[in-house]
Amino acid sequence: MPVEIRPFRRGDREQLTALVNAHAAAVVPGLAVSVNAVMSQLEGEPGEFIVDPWVTERATLVAEQRGRVVAAAHLLRYADEERVGGSYRGAGEVRWCVFWPDAPFWPDASEAAASLLDACVRLLERWGVSRQYADGSLPAPAVYGVPEQWPHVRSAYERAGFLHSGRVEIVLLAEVGALLSQARAPLPGLAVRRTVGVNGTRLSAVLGGEVAGFVEVEEQLEPGRLPRRHGLADVGNLEVAAGHRAKGLEDWLLAQAADWLGLTGVDRVLAYARPGDGDGDCDGEGAFFAGHPAFRELTRTLRGWERRPAVGGATRER
Repeated sequence: MPVEIRPFRRGDREQLTALVNAHAAAVVPGLAVSVNAVMSQLEGEPGEFIVDPWVTERATLVAEQRGRVVAAAHLLRYADEERVGGSYRGAGEVRWCVFWPDAPFWPDASEAAASLLDACVRLLERWGVSRQYADGSLPAPAVYGVPEQWPHVRSAYERAGFLHSGRVEIVLLAEVGALLSQARAPLPGLAVRRTVGVNGTRLSAVLGGEVAGFVEVEEQLEPGRLPRRHGLADVGNLEVAAGHRAKGLEDWLLAQAADWLGLTGVDRVLAYARPGDGDGDCDGEGAFFAGHPAFRELTRTLRGWERRPAVGGATRER
């Protein structure tokens, strides 16, 4: 059926949000973001305070088929200036592309998505970017890269010439209540101290006046971008001093974090790992989460997609 590829219009916002939420909920159970969250990302991402200021142009395209928005993509163009990080300098990116999979009642949605990505590539070429990247960073917690729950998106990217040559990341989820079982201090005289951290609220294990370890947790709340049913927090950092490892301190810190988050209404905690964590990694944090009985694996997501038509340049590490 005929497909119209056109710029996003404000009247598309409900259909676009439905597309975004269908893809987000396949990765994180029950996750749904507001129309405002989606519209806000189209204008800028203040949470990406390092990378977002490098963006000089944004564009959102949709594929309309028989009066329905069946696919959408958001694109970014980065400045070609010294202030921009080397792998981003002069680059362009399909920040995300989402579309309805083919269905018996709608068998040609993937063809519409292919037409949309063709238009995205043409736009990147008109921009004259030095590198062409792709990702799946929706305005939703823990949804980035190309998760394994999106085989249709992966196929569409590959069909458009984007190849994955980056890394794999694992997203894990635990219920706050399941982390509270280790609330008893594993060492006598252990106390918790709460401060502002680099990645959220820091809860430190203090022993004899010295910090023996800490965990940082960040609620998934941004002004104007509140998920409708969030209940989520990120574990930003978990570090324990070498002399105190394997003594139960990590579990105790997570229990302190869970107790604190429970007061805020958060009931689930996200953590991240890479395959092979703990085998040469500096702190083994990811291996701890991957092996923790309270954390379950939600997805393995592929980061680092690049299309190389006629220009060189190494795939960026992100």
